[in-house]
Amino acid sequence: MNRPTDIQLYVTPPQQCSYLPDREAVSIFVEPGTADNPIYSHLIRHGFRRSGEHIYRPACPGCQACVSVRIPVARFTPSRRDRRCRKRNQDLVGHWLKGHYAPEYFELYQRYLAARHPGGGMDKTSPTQFRQFLLSRWSQTLFLELRLDEQLMAVACTDLVDDGLSAVYTFFEPGAESRGLGNYAILQQIDLARRLHLDWVYLGYWIENSPKMAYKRRFRPLQGYQGDRWRELSDQP
Repeated sequence: MNRPTDIQLYVTPPQQCSYLPDREAVSIFVEPGTADNPIYSHLIRHGFRRSGEHIYRPACPGCQACVSVRIPVARFTPSRRDRRCRKRNQDLVGHWLKGHYAPEYFELYQRYLAARHPGGGMDKTSPTQFRQFLLSRWSQTLFLELRLDEQLMAVACTDLVDDGLSAVYTFFEPGAESRGLGNYAILQQIDLARRLHLDWVYLGYWIENSPKMAYKRRFRPLQGYQGDRWRELSDQP
């Protein structure tokens, strides 16, 4: 097992930002092959994130738009919107399982990407890409299945770290938009964190000017990693 003091970080070449197309993106990432869950548990507290087996953090020159955010579990109070979301989905049954590949998951994942990201490249995926994106050999990854009777409605990929849960990615039945399944999955992650006596649910990166990420600001209180420390974000939307 690697100690945090042994971590080697590398910088990627500039490339076009996928969230703010008029800007270039640069990331720092942990040396491939050296990551493990203790290292991830340490680095997630410093604004890092996992994609597959890679641990990274944005380090774009002159831009700090990507803000790592987390929910303080003990202080979270569901809003009226959250209570309505729970009520709409009270007919679903949830199961937490060890993260793994299954054809049923992949079929739902394909439908979700085709509806959400048509023509952007993400909709052309494969079982190998599914595994490479959501799973890793070293992470403690759980999948939350949400089912309506026998029908799989959503899967929330979630990592267990020392002090919390990290919401990696959620995909759901594209014909069930009105249920708010992404929101509901986060509420279920908060519930699990409480049962496990964990402090945080990490939501990854939030960008103020990205409509796709606006949902993260609806969870309050919310903390952001800014200036090398966690700060309470303003209650303003």
